[in-house]
Amino acid sequence: MFLSLKQTIANKISSLFEGIRLSSCLIALFGSALLAFGLYNIHAQSVVTEGGVLGLTLLLDHWFQISPSVSGFLLNIACYVLGWKLLGKRFVIYSTVATVGFSAFYGIFEQFNPLFPAIANKPLLASVVGALFVGVSAGLCVRIGGAPTGDDALSMSISKISHIDIQWIYLFSDLIVLLLSLSYIPLNRILYSLLTVILSGQIIGLMQKIKLPGRKQTK
Repeated sequence: MFLSLKQTIANKISSLFEGIRLSSCLIALFGSALLAFGLYNIHAQSVVTEGGVLGLTLLLDHWFQISPSVSGFLLNIACYVLGWKLLGKRFVIYSTVATVGFSAFYGIFEQFNPLFPAIANKPLLASVVGALFVGVSAGLCVRIGGAPTGDDALSMSISKISHIDIQWIYLFSDLIVLLLSLSYIPLNRILYSLLTVILSGQIIGLMQKIKLPGRKQTK
C-alpha cells in the first residue's frame, strides 16, 4: 500500500511538470534578474512612476492609505488566478519561477549601492532606459508563457480572450492608471511615465513575436 501511494504521488508530480522545459525556466530566471536589475537601478532611482498594478497600488496608498504591501499582494494574486484559469499549469509554473526569481534577485541587488544614482536627475533617459529593461525582461518571460508580475498575467489573460496583441493591452491598462494618477502626480512626471509604458509595451509585443531557438513560432 505504501509503495502504491508513493507511486501515485510520483505520477502526480510527473504529470504536473509534464511539458515544462528547463530552458524556459532558465529564460524566466534570466528575465526576472534583468527586470529586478532595471527596476532597482533605474526606476527606483528616478522620478518616473509606473502604470498597471504598481501604479494602482501607489494611487490607493495616496488616496485611501492602503499599503502597497496589501493592495499589491491582493491585486497580483487576483491577476495570477485569472491567468491560471485561462492559461493553464505551465503559466503557473513559469510565473512562479519568474516571480520567485524576481524577488530573490531584487533582494540581492538591494545589498549593493545603485549603479546609476545620477539618473534621478535625467528623467527622460530614465524613461527610455527603464523601458528597455522592462520591455526586454518581461518580454522574455511572456514569450515562454510566464508572467513576472500581475500586470503581465492580466495582459496575457485579456489578450487570450480578446485576441488583441498584447502590447495594446499593456498600453490601454497603463493609460487608465496614469490618467487616474494625474489626481496627485504632476503632469510632467506623468508624461515621462507615459513614454516608459508606451516603449516597454511595444517592446514586449515585439519580444512575443521573436522566435526563440528550438521553439515553434506562436501567435
